Amino acid sequence: MAEDVLAAVRVAPGRTELRSFPMPDVPSDGALLKVEVAGICGTDVKMYGKPPSEAPVIMGHENVGTIAQAGPDFLRRHGLTEGDRVFVEHYVGCFHCEWCHAGEYRHCENTDWRTNPDARRYGYTSAENPFHLWGGFAQYMYLPWNAVLHRIPDGVSAELAGIVTPLSNGIEWALNAGGVGYASTVLIQGPGQQGLSQVVACKQAGASTIIVTGTTRDAARLQLAKDLGADHVVDVLTEDPLTLVRDVTRGTGVDVVLDCTAGAGTAPVLLGIDALKRREGVMVVQGELAAFPAFPMKKLTEKAITLRSARGHGYRACELAVAQLASGRFPLERLATHTFALDQVDRAIRAVGGEVEKDVVHVSLLPWAGLS
Repeated sequence: MAEDVLAAVRVAPGRTELRSFPMPDVPSDGALLKVEVAGICGTDVKMYGKPPSEAPVIMGHENVGTIAQAGPDFLRRHGLTEGDRVFVEHYVGCFHCEWCHAGEYRHCENTDWRTNPDARRYGYTSAENPFHLWGGFAQYMYLPWNAVLHRIPDGVSAELAGIVTPLSNGIEWALNAGGVGYASTVLIQGPGQQGLSQVVACKQAGASTIIVTGTTRDAARLQLAKDLGADHVVDVLTEDPLTLVRDVTRGTGVDVVLDCTAGAGTAPVLLGIDALKRREGVMVVQGELAAFPAFPMKKLTEKAITLRSARGHGYRACELAVAQLASGRFPLERLATHTFALDQVDRAIRAVGGEVEKDVVHVSLLPWAGLS
């Protein structure tokens, strides 16, 4: 193994630098992951443009690679051998709090960078912390004893493996938070990587009607939504989505609304409240807005709507996502639209943000591309 590790480090808002870090010594309960692919999502766009701190950070929280080196205690704990291919969740829980004991390590304080300055979460943690390699935009990544890992089958390509995170989020938000199941009617707002992943999750769960909204520039992604199983798609700039929902459901409204939009303001939430059925509908939102003036609380309570927050994923959702990728049932390789090398991190993030490239769905960073 090389003595140094090359990584792309966020050093300021909207700026990265390639830096070398010494290869860390691996303790008996730790390991090193040779990063094969690091996926990029909308959260990376936000964290790149407006970092929560001035600390240098190796971004990248959707990471797949092989176990390059590991201590005996690490291998025994995880049931792995060197050379195994794994997906690494970005949460690094404490595994002794009530959340971790319940299997909800995504809520563990040890992972919450908003409230805990010493939190550990891949793609968020400062490179100044011990072992340095806390993100996937690097050739190698450090794995402590409490890393959460999932095996990736050999037949799954790097680019396909890179969409485990959005697919697992889609499963978590649609099936677990939204309660989508057999014969459900669903409105998915936004045909990005999360929305398209939710189309797959809802179709697999047996939803009877899936409606996806987007804008004119989403034409290719709306077509992909139909190819993945959506029953209806609508361009909200040229058609009235509420009219379509009512026509399709014969005036009943949908059971579940999944808001996967970004930067669309209050309109998706207002549409969701109106589009839900008369009583006991469920709406899952990402909470992009810091405030919501004149929120229609009266209508929400009159319709007995359950409002759920979309927040990460659990272990089971990741296992289901990996199984879905390996099954080949859906043409999920079409979500993996763009790849970039390590020295192209800035462009890769801007592509996800819509500043460059066209018809971007999911972007994969390949840290070893172009390198010997």
